[in-house]
Order: sequence, then structure tokens, then C-alpha cells
Amino acid sequence: MIKRCFIFFSFVILCQFTFAQSAFRLIRTESTRIKFQLIDNLIVIPVEVNGLQLSFLLDSGVGRPILFNIINTSDSLKLKNVESILLRGLGDGGSVEALKSTKNLFKIGDAVNVNQDVFIITDETINFTPRLGIPVHGIIGYDILKDFIVEINYGSKFIRLNNPKTYKYRICKICETLDLTLVESKPYIDATVTVNERDIPVKLLMDSGGSDALWLFENDSLGLVPENNKYFIDFFGKGLSGSVHGKKSKVSKFSINNFHLNNVNVAYPDSAAISFARKYKERNGSMGGELLRRFNIILDYKNEKVTFKKNNRFNDPFEYNKSGIIIEQDGVRIVKEIENNSQFKNNQTQESLSRLSVIEAYKFMLKPAFRIVELRPNSQAERVGIKFGDIILSVNNKEVQHLKIQEVNAFFREKNGKLINLKIERDGVIMRFSFKLESLL
Repeated sequence: MIKRCFIFFSFVILCQFTFAQSAFRLIRTESTRIKFQLIDNLIVIPVEVNGLQLSFLLDSGVGRPILFNIINTSDSLKLKNVESILLRGLGDGGSVEALKSTKNLFKIGDAVNVNQDVFIITDETINFTPRLGIPVHGIIGYDILKDFIVEINYGSKFIRLNNPKTYKYRICKICETLDLTLVESKPYIDATVTVNERDIPVKLLMDSGGSDALWLFENDSLGLVPENNKYFIDFFGKGLSGSVHGKKSKVSKFSINNFHLNNVNVAYPDSAAISFARKYKERNGSMGGELLRRFNIILDYKNEKVTFKKNNRFNDPFEYNKSGIIIEQDGVRIVKEIENNSQFKNNQTQESLSRLSVIEAYKFMLKPAFRIVELRPNSQAERVGIKFGDIILSVNNKEVQHLKIQEVNAFFREKNGKLINLKIERDGVIMRFSFKLESLL
């Protein structure tokens, strides 16, 4: 997630508005509504940076905006006042080299900041685009959330930025309002998890940049351990500092005041990968997108409170990837397709019946290549012979060139026992495999 009139527009903004500090302001309005894409439980919004329209993840777990995947746009961005720094984040590696740029112009809907700091990750391997299947150029969180009362409507897929001075709360008897604790620009709430028949209070980061439902930091003394010792080891994803692995399990119940959800997916990340995240000693984990998307949310950083309201996804079952296959969009492949306007020829003679001949025309298209980049050891997929690096061509007779990456992943989250038929390409050879999804919990 490219304004032709940017030069004129920015000139007007800079002449009429002078902001003493780094802050977003609404221009001639009390609120602005921005549509977003919801992909793998993550919010992707359009953000204009120095006149160039890009796509950002809305990540409540980050402070200053971070840019990456900008090789083809770096010249157009015109970043200012650049210096080298080191950044540290989730993952089992160390710090990553980055650049810091100041005094940039950011625009989100009708909200503008003319003095925005931004960090730029130069490592090309740190890139959300292959996992999400659409271009994603950065992450933004606290710097936009702190200046407004923010409505996140997961049901209708939009956010609304409201002026805190004029915003009026509506009476909502079916909502739950909680205190919000802000620590180093990150929002935390109190919740309860039920594990091994124990109700355990937990303090969780509200993490809209995490696609999983719930992360808990394993702690024997608190009882934060896989329920009934049932779990499997899996790949969670990549942070700024490398890959994150750990245990996946279930909790019997997750509660926010009077809102209760049963049989919720939980991940217990390896302690080495989250050592940096545990600097805040009271933190017990994170509430991620798979939970957050079940609510419409009002974030009020100024008054340190958050309001939850159930939406129509509240009772969706908590499924997980049972195949052991993780795919990325890795380049493109050439696909041969029949033209829709194939020609028809009418052959008719006096001595024969009329015949209708079809002259088929083909075209060659470039389509995304979905490559297997992680394969859980001893998974059903691995057992039948599927390998790391295989390119998926079809799933259950549906050609993947017609599907989005999240639609392909949805096949792997089907119910236990579902038959999966894959056609794959390996070193130019077409192969077919079948296996049944197997619940590991």
C-alpha cells in the first residue's frame, strides 16, 4: 500500500500550517476515514511519503515509522537528513543496520505531518511483500495513533482518525472499555487466559502488526505453559532481527472483561527470540490480529483507554496451518492461458452437415510463483515427499495463478482430515502429491 498534484498541495500545506513538533494534524476536517486491506489479519493502509503513495502496515507495536522494500522507489522518496543507526527487534539475530531520516512529509487520509522521522531498513531480506502477496513498503504505529482517537473497524475494513478535542463517545451498552497502559509508546491491556483450568491474569501488548491470535511468554510459576503439555514446534515468522520459532498450542479460554472466547490458538515463542520484547517485566505476551479482528476497536491514547465491541467475526473458529507448509510469493512464472475471445469458424458445404470449428488462441502471462519457504519437520506434507523450494501450481485442482496468497493459505487451515491435492514444480518437473490435514493438538 501517487499524487500528481503533490507539489502544489504540499506548498499550500507548508505555507498555511507550521507545526512546532512532530505530530499529525487534520486539515480542515474533524475526522478522516481510510479504507484498508485486511491480509492475514494484518491492516495495510495507504500512506503518502514526500509525495509518493506507498503501503504500510498499521502496527500498534512500533514507535517511529519504518521503511523497507524501497529499492525501486528510493529516488522518488527524496528522504531528508539521513544518518546511519542500528535497530533491534524480534528474532534470534542481532541488530540490523538502518538509516534515520528527519523532517519528512507524511499524509494519511486528511491527516498530515510535515516533520516526520522515519527509519529505513536497507536489508533486502526484510520484506513483507512475499508473505502478503502485495507490495508493502513500511510500518507505522504510535506516531499516527498518539495524535487521534482512532476507530479501527475490522468488520467494514476502515480506520477513522478523529480529533480528540471534538470527538464524542457514543453510549454503548454492549462494549467493554479497558484501561490502556502506554510503555515506551506501546499499548498494553489486562486480560485473562484459562490454562489447565486456572484463570491467569496477563498483561498483553495490543499488537496489530502480529497475525497470530495470542502470544504468551512461557512461565512455569505463573502457569503459562502449553495446556495438558500438548503443543508442536513451528515457525512463527520473521522479525527485524531474524526468524522466530516456538511452541503452538491452545488455551481453553481468553477473556477481556465479559467477552470470552474459547479454544484460542496460542504461540509460545522461544525465549531467545523475544529477549528484547521482554524488557517490560510486567508483559506476559501479545494480543494479535487473529483476536483483534473479531472486534471493532476505539483506541484513545490521550485518555489511556480502549473500547472493544464484537463484530460479525467474533465467533469464527480458531484454525491454524495444519499442513506444515509456509509459502511466499517468489518472483513470477510464465503461464499459458486460453484467450477469452477464441475465434469460431463455420464450415459448411452443400454435401456435408454444418460444422463449427473453434480456433483457440493462447496468450502467455507472468503470474506470481508461490514457493515453499518453510516446511515443518515430520509434517504430513514432508512425509509424502514435498520439499523446501517446491513451487505450488494448483491446490485441489484450482490453479494458483488465479488465487491470492491468502486464498492458497486458506486451504491449509481447513478442518482436520481434509484431503489436499497439490501439483508442484520441482526443477522443471511437474509432480503431484496428496495428503490429509492432521491436527497436532
